[in-house]
Amino acid sequence: MTFVGLTPKPATPAHLGAAAGHGSEKYTWALGILLVLATVALYYPVSGHPFVNYDDNVYVTDNEQVKSGLNWDTLQWAFTTTEAGNWHPLTWLSHTLDYQLFQADPAGHHNTNLLLHVLNALLLFWVLRQATGFIGRSWMVAALFALHPVNVESVAWISERKNLLSMLFFLLALGAYRWYVREPRTGRYAVVAGFFALGLMAKPQVITLPFVLLLWDYWPLRRMLIAGRRAAFDAPDDSSTRAKNRLDEDTLPQQSFSWLAAEKLPLLALCAASAFITMKAQQAAGAMHTAKNTFPLSIRLGNAIVCYARYLGKAFWPSHLALIYPHPGTSLKTWEVLAALVLLLAITALVLRERRRRYLLVGWFWFLGTMVPMIGLVQVGEQAMADRYAYLPFIGLFIMVCWGLEDWAEQRKVPIAVLAGASVVVLMALSVVAYRQLNYWGDNVVLWTHIIEVTPPNYIAQDDLGGAYLNSGQLEEAMKHFRAAAEIYPLDPFSNLNLAIYAQQHDDPQQAIARSNIVLTRSPSPRLRSKAYTTMGLAYRALGNQEESQKCLQAAQRERP
Repeated sequence: MTFVGLTPKPATPAHLGAAAGHGSEKYTWALGILLVLATVALYYPVSGHPFVNYDDNVYVTDNEQVKSGLNWDTLQWAFTTTEAGNWHPLTWLSHTLDYQLFQADPAGHHNTNLLLHVLNALLLFWVLRQATGFIGRSWMVAALFALHPVNVESVAWISERKNLLSMLFFLLALGAYRWYVREPRTGRYAVVAGFFALGLMAKPQVITLPFVLLLWDYWPLRRMLIAGRRAAFDAPDDSSTRAKNRLDEDTLPQQSFSWLAAEKLPLLALCAASAFITMKAQQAAGAMHTAKNTFPLSIRLGNAIVCYARYLGKAFWPSHLALIYPHPGTSLKTWEVLAALVLLLAITALVLRERRRRYLLVGWFWFLGTMVPMIGLVQVGEQAMADRYAYLPFIGLFIMVCWGLEDWAEQRKVPIAVLAGASVVVLMALSVVAYRQLNYWGDNVVLWTHIIEVTPPNYIAQDDLGGAYLNSGQLEEAMKHFRAAAEIYPLDPFSNLNLAIYAQQHDDPQQAIARSNIVLTRSPSPRLRSKAYTTMGLAYRALGNQEESQKCLQAAQRERP
């Protein structure tokens, strides 16, 4: 699934990752330009899309601090706030800069996301090419990353700026790490740590970087001693892979696993700090409180195992993609968990058996390891999984596929034209699916209607479809979906709040009070609680209970964010 004809001649040990000649440099530049053009062509329509009525108001349209522009107050706020349940100052500053440049025009915000995705694809191509010496395989991994439908969510959703920014710094850190290991110095290590810190300040999903660097030491850098032997020669390897991935032994001395792990301790300290801050931010936002009560460890573990298998399915057959996948809760069957576990163990056994093909082990454990913070073992929110969580982990799967299939093709002497043609067909098919998925994001009603179709029953999607109709002035249509959400999940704060407001405005104060009480008992959000108290206060006033009305309206003032 890659262009064998664009693979460089075997690199000499002293020049791994360098050009094999002027021809390979031209190929690299040509492929880089092609990658940019293909990505922009696919995602260009996003510039005409609106803000999504799910988190875009929190991050941009209703955030007065972001809308105030870049100033000292905003800088202080960005580094101290835990709004939206996260500490990600770089993300806030990025949105603030965009709003200063583009105001409430969503086109500029979308174009920034697209630019970051293009940069990430190019960086991935460059990092892989420099580390492995392969041009064709590296490009194919980057192309799969750029065009895969599962990544549409990260690009088309302005609120996922954090995903794109954190990946940018993750890849810069990975590229800088190779620069550091060729000539280890404190200053170079500080650059790696600096990029890592910036990534964590964009989104803590990149917290697994030290783990990835250990994998990178194993392959392609081959710094790791295995059973006392040099890693570059410890096992039979595919001849072309071995020749093209051999490093200069003088430049990259090999070390034991324990030494390499100790080398990552400063980065692990950054991980610990980020994890502590993130947990505090999530607790402050109440994102973990409901999840703990609803999803005990046994359910979270079972869901994590099943979701690993579901992510694999979406990597190879990207259908029924959605912004929100409802958590199955106790509805998961034991056989589903066991079947998923058998699949994961079988792939792991196969990878270990084929350990001479180091890229298989690295790609598989990249996928498993980088998914850990988002797999739901520590449940944040009520989703089972999310397409945006695959943005980083799927790179491991793409490495396995591209390196594995090309090695297979070389061994069986598959003609270059056949392999190149197959690569083009795969990328075109993915682009068609991605383009169709992108179109759903062009209208909020269309987006949420599609999500309801592919993930029923989904009370969150019903809520947001109701919100989309409400924003367009279709009150009665909106109420249908709020009622549907409350029927699916009677304790849902959002639908109950909207139904309470509707009841209060339509002379049904008793229902307004009852539904407002549900909001107050289930939601930690000051914004929702303030509105619920206000609605309840107006309902008590309609009933002639001025004392209770006054208490509720005063409570609304206290809760107001």
